[in-house]
Formats: sequence, C-alpha cells, structure tokens
Amino acid sequence: MDLIDRLAIRNRPAGHPLMHQAWGKLLFMHWRIDPALLRSIIPNKLEIDTYDGSAWLGVVPFTMWDIRGFPPYLPRIPGFNTMHELNVRTYVHYNGVPGVWFFSLDCNHEAAVLAARTFYYLPYYKAHIDLDQDEQVITYECQRLEAPAARFIGRWEIGDGLPTNEAESLEFFLTERYCLYSERRGQIYRSRVFHQPWSLRSAKIHDWQSSMIESLGLVTPAEEPLLHYAEELSVEIWKLEKV
Repeated sequence: MDLIDRLAIRNRPAGHPLMHQAWGKLLFMHWRIDPALLRSIIPNKLEIDTYDGSAWLGVVPFTMWDIRGFPPYLPRIPGFNTMHELNVRTYVHYNGVPGVWFFSLDCNHEAAVLAARTFYYLPYYKAHIDLDQDEQVITYECQRLEAPAARFIGRWEIGDGLPTNEAESLEFFLTERYCLYSERRGQIYRSRVFHQPWSLRSAKIHDWQSSMIESLGLVTPAEEPLLHYAEELSVEIWKLEKV
C-alpha cells in the first residue's frame, strides 16, 4: 500500500473521542511470519499488511491507567481506571486504511473484558496479570482464566532511546497504527485512535516463556523477537463504526 495512506491515518479524526487511556510499560515483541499462515484466521475482507513481503506477528504486554470517558471532565470510575493487558496481533488494511487485527486480548479487569466484547467485538479474555518493576527491569506474568489456555511470563530490561521512526522504516510499520479492526457476523468494523508518535526505546528480554501464539493454533517463530519498549503514551479512542 502507498506511504500516503500510512501517513493520512495519523491525522486526528473529526468529532469527539469516546474515551481516553494512558498506555505504558509497554513491550512490542514482533516476529516475521509467512502471510499464508495467518490467512485462515483473518477475515477475507481484510488484506494482510506486509513489509518487504512478510507479515508480522506481535505479542504486546503493557499496562493502562487514567481511563476515562469524554468529555475530559467526566470523573474517573473508581476501580476501572487502571488495568493490565496483553494482546496478540498482526497488521491489516481495508480499502487502503492500515490498522491492527487482534487475535486475542487478555485483561485483568472483568468489566473491561465484557465491555470490549460487547461494544467493540474484540476477542478479550479474563486473565490474572502481574507487573513489577525494579529500576530498569520489568517482570510481567499473564495467566489466562478462560479457554483456550494461554500464558506469558517475561522479564525485560529497558534500554536506550531510539531515533524517531522514519515513515518508511520497519519500526513505523509495526508501531504507528491508528485504528483497529474487528468483525461480527461477517461485517467489518473500525475504530480510530489518536496519539503522538511513539517514543521508542531498545529492550532486552530475559527468561521468557509464552503459549499466547500457540493458543491460536500457530507456533511461536524460532528466531528471537524484535523488541521495542515505550514508557508512556496518551491515547484517545473513537467509537466503533461499520466500514
């Protein structure tokens, strides 16, 4: 797809967002994968997005806070404004609009899981998740509480800051995504998001184990994942719409 399409989606959407979230302590783990391995588990109406001929599969653990509805003066809901999440994803486009396709999203907040399933048609799962940080080292554990069983345990070390993503770079392709897609009863839906460009850092992962990809019926690629870390990002999210 054209670079102009990748840049156009970065513009802030018209109208008012539905909610605000802060995302942080976030690790992008990515592997190159043959698009043919993903085709049967992605709706046919969506094109798989590729970089240099390869699709990319991501496992992304992080935490969220400052979750609130708009307008921004609405008060935070006690017990609902912080949570942890881990998603498994790839990248797609529909009529030239690039975005994220989520295979699974594990979250440790039951009400958020129900809301996302109901209003965004996303494959959320209830999970027990812990995140601990000791200086520059983060330990993250996710145990899914529903079928299919899945688990992630990892410990990563935060590295140095990376240069700003160039529009044609792999880092831009993997991280600068400004909408998500979902599907219900054959209909494709899209939700826009807006945020400033990611400020990425390098990372090194230690002692990690995962069956998140295996829960999809796939095998985690044998090579080491490509890693990027982000400390914090403020995000606005729009309502889900048919496309």
